[in-house]
Amino acid sequence: MPTYQYACIACDHAFEAFQSFSENPLTECPQCKGEVRKVYSTVGVVFKGSGFYKTDSVAKPAATSE
Repeated sequence: MPTYQYACIACDHAFEAFQSFSENPLTECPQCKGEVRKVYSTVGVVFKGSGFYKTDSVAKPAATSE
């Protein structure tokens, strides 16, 4: 089940919730009953395998000094 991050608009309380994809997003802060919003963050992904370009996950060669 995915973990979603929420933050309260009123009291700045941040929390996580385990919810299935079919559940509606939370709307109420568990601390102050204020309105909450979903917090979106980046995810690190490395594509490896035969279906991707070689250069997608290959280390860059070190610069040579002349």
